[in-house]
Amino acid sequence: MADRTDQDRSADQPGGGWSTDGLGYLQNKIERQRVFVFHPFVKNDRRTGLFRSPEARLQEAVGLAEAIRIDLVGSELVPLRTIKPATYMGQGKLDEIKAQVKKQELELLVFDCELSPIQQRNLERELKVKVIDRTALILEIFGDRASTKEGELQVELAHLTYQRSRLVRSWTHLERQRGGAGFLGGPGETQIESDRRIIADRIVRIKKQLEAVTRTRTLHRSRRQKAPYPIVALVGYTNAGKSTLFNWLTKADVMAEDMLFATLDPTLRSIDMPSGRKVILSDTVGFISELPTMLIAAFRATLEEVLEADVIVHVRDASHSDSDVQKQDVVEVLAELGVDIESDESGTPVIEALNKADLLDPAGREALDSQAERREDFIPLSGLTGAGCETLIQAIDDLLGKRDFKITKMVPYADGMTQSWIHSNAKILSEKHGEDGIQYSFIVDPIIWAKFEKREQ
Repeated sequence: MADRTDQDRSADQPGGGWSTDGLGYLQNKIERQRVFVFHPFVKNDRRTGLFRSPEARLQEAVGLAEAIRIDLVGSELVPLRTIKPATYMGQGKLDEIKAQVKKQELELLVFDCELSPIQQRNLERELKVKVIDRTALILEIFGDRASTKEGELQVELAHLTYQRSRLVRSWTHLERQRGGAGFLGGPGETQIESDRRIIADRIVRIKKQLEAVTRTRTLHRSRRQKAPYPIVALVGYTNAGKSTLFNWLTKADVMAEDMLFATLDPTLRSIDMPSGRKVILSDTVGFISELPTMLIAAFRATLEEVLEADVIVHVRDASHSDSDVQKQDVVEVLAELGVDIESDESGTPVIEALNKADLLDPAGREALDSQAERREDFIPLSGLTGAGCETLIQAIDDLLGKRDFKITKMVPYADGMTQSWIHSNAKILSEKHGEDGIQYSFIVDPIIWAKFEKREQ
């Protein structure tokens, strides 16, 4: 019997199946499908410390699902006694979901948890519908939003890495053998082996492309390092309002919407501080709890602006009920990148910008203002109305100003470049003309002075 086409084979798969074309993994497959979101959780969870309630987790999962083009039918909490190794949940709950799938004609189920490849396969076999987990959903959003060449390559690499672990003979066509290539013949290779080889080859090609793109980004970064400007990075949980704040501070027009992961590619703008110093402001991708590890690796280059920042502004959603938990998630992701914003020894000062303060009730705003009075690095504001933003700018300027130190330097008359630089970037206290040159006494930001001295070498 002749082998069927890929299109014929995909007809066997509820919800369409996967593609080895990277970004096509879920794109166009999910669009306009009837989708239901489930958040399974273990009852009587004995965890201590900060963590989200199941209701908050479900709400976030719904927000993630709504960030892509689907027909969201509904959502539901799934309380569990224990997690089943084979299907994540017990047979009784599976029967309920199966009936729900048939009654509401669902085409795709999103489980807000991390499913192993075996669990995903067994759930699809049992429920007769396409199933994706939290990781796949986040990957889909990233694939839909990436706009730069580097972002697209990074997302595709993460997609393929994820797909490779999912080839577990979910469908019968993966067990079929193909004839061997060349005149030697042989037993051939199974479809799953062929698919693994295609994905592996594509991963190698993407990594080579990314190396070239990364070299270009490194070149641009080295040029910025030569510019005498400190870098201020905005970081925070997704949808905390970073892009809205960025737009207000820079008078730019970066995409800023009330949705998760509205910004994926970094944006840089220069702004002038009240003291006259110039800084580079960087808007970065938002973080989220349980961010897929392959995405942390893929977007490490994108987040290098944070690694090299002179000041980090942690933008928090003050109106969100889980603001403290979101802060902890951001701290953990930054720690994985090598930035410890919780430690006084990290060397990178951090300002907490409590955004969306205008949405708080009077009692909540009073409590926020009371805390701000006790802490210089704690600033309530609204990136939408601009309230408190000038205070943030002044705080950044003051923080950089605290590092200023006094320098006395003899500059030869022939060194016009250094003379010009001092006049443009430093506060001159005195100038004394001598036989060999001009002796300057000035106050300068040590960050930009160090960069200038490095440029001289």
